[in-house]
Amino acid sequence: MVRKIASGLLLACMVWPAGAADNPKVAWNLSVWGPPRAFTAGIEALSKYVEKESGGNFTIKIHYGDALSKGPDNLDNIKLGAFEMAQICTGYHPGKNPGLSVLDLPGLPLADPDIHVKVHDAIYKHPFIVAEFKKWNAIPFMTVIQPQSEFMGTGDPPKTMDDFKGMRVRALGGTGDAMKNIGAVPTSVPAPEVYNSMERGVFRAAAFPFTYAFAAYKIHEIAKWYTVNLAPGANNCPTVVGLQAYQALPAHYRDMMEKGKPVAYEALRAAQDAADQKNLAEWKKRGIVEIKYPPEELKKFAEVGARPVWAAWVKAQSAKGVPAQELVDAVLAETEKAKKSLGKM
Repeated sequence: MVRKIASGLLLACMVWPAGAADNPKVAWNLSVWGPPRAFTAGIEALSKYVEKESGGNFTIKIHYGDALSKGPDNLDNIKLGAFEMAQICTGYHPGKNPGLSVLDLPGLPLADPDIHVKVHDAIYKHPFIVAEFKKWNAIPFMTVIQPQSEFMGTGDPPKTMDDFKGMRVRALGGTGDAMKNIGAVPTSVPAPEVYNSMERGVFRAAAFPFTYAFAAYKIHEIAKWYTVNLAPGANNCPTVVGLQAYQALPAHYRDMMEKGKPVAYEALRAAQDAADQKNLAEWKKRGIVEIKYPPEELKKFAEVGARPVWAAWVKAQSAKGVPAQELVDAVLAETEKAKKSLGKM
């Protein structure tokens, strides 16, 4: 496994002697792939929040574009203590987080961002998930409110599910499994490599959170069409914190981080809404074809593509000792709880 770790990075914190200041100096580093974009709005807001609240003494420096580590290696490098925080996507390495891959299942009722936040935050605290991440010296700290994925691609637009048969597509996790069920050929490629791979014809279409990720990786520059209502799934991409680094924080800094979560989530929502308005206008100007599937095609995707993935996932993960059905049930139960608390029944 190739790791690109910046030299000189030290685990955890430099803390002033007790009593020297109310807010001791703590400098963290956070690794994320790709450029600043709507996806990173949450961690950017959290970084600004803790710096302001600590009077500039607690800083989280965000390193973009694989500067510290390639995206698929971020969890390994958190375990090594190369940096204190990172973005990960379980779809990049499902074998490392088999339990949490429950949130990658297609067709989960999490399209509403408020429900998404509550359910993800609850599942991150499930005892099995906590133990799963402890093996990596990590804590799943907060979610990225990933919009449902859609497809953007080249060639003839797929106007029916049958048109996906034989099509090579970039789709991760449960989304990839669902697409395979309807006859597509999924492949897993890290986001920064999608543009070049599609341009070379390695695959014809890519699934990304709608719409900001397509724009962030400039997929619209080579695409001829995009879907708007397929909603094949959403990648689960938590922000993780090094366990030892987190435990070393003063209690009021940990509390500060918790209070920064709502600020981060609000920033994510705002950034995604703004990105949608800008991107859809740009795509229309470019003449990229919009595909909206009729109910019968969406039903076919759900029945043939998505639903069988749940049963297969439960069977496969249960054989590995993961309480898979319990986790699926927990997602559904937390969804109902969130709907009730938010008045969205």
